[in-house]
Amino acid sequence: MGFLDRLFGSGAGAPVDVEGAMNSLEDEDIDLLHEPAQYYVKPLSLENDGDIAIVEGELKAKNVVLLNIAPIARNPARLQEAMGRLRSTASALDGDIARISEDKVIITPAMMKIVKSTKKH
Repeated sequence: MGFLDRLFGSGAGAPVDVEGAMNSLEDEDIDLLHEPAQYYVKPLSLENDGDIAIVEGELKAKNVVLLNIAPIARNPARLQEAMGRLRSTASALDGDIARISEDKVIITPAMMKIVKSTKKH
């Protein structure tokens, strides 16, 4: 049974077990070396200043970064400095950045923008 089958179930109206599907990814025989994609969505964690360079590298490689900022959030000054640097990098690369939860930020590469609000009809 593949990842999508586990996520969406095999029958109509079957309950979606997202957490179970996400946890089962480790069980899948996924080989990124033999199934390449042009770009990836990469979950990363911001724990120190060195991680900023890793995020910048991923953006330059045109990957989307889902960044966990919880480890550095304990130090507001470091968080503000890191986010300023990442905001500048995203802007310089014609990408975008937005907070999606208390602990998560999404950063996009060149030519990809984030819709931050929707018009109400």
